[in-house]
Amino acid sequence: MPKMKTKSSAKKRFKVSATGKVIGSQAGKQHGMIKRSNKFLRNARGTTALSAPDAKIIKGFMPTTAKIGEPICPVQKVVSSPTPVTKR
Repeated sequence: MPKMKTKSSAKKRFKVSATGKVIGSQAGKQHGMIKRSNKFLRNARGTTALSAPDAKIIKGFMPTTAKIGEPICPVQKVVSSPTPVTKR
């Protein structure tokens, strides 16, 4: 079975947070800022979490990251339930 490789373009543009959200830069800030309002430019600073459908696509490009709802490490904790106390 071949290696599962991460898309180089995805690892340069996105990162996955500890809670599993995909973080990316804001859209609309590459060119043409003259015609954009100051309010738009202020609000588009920094990074933001991607929507769920977009995050699912990006996580497909990065197979080494955890999928939605799965633990990050492959070893799962075994939680034993306490034994019920019965009165005799």
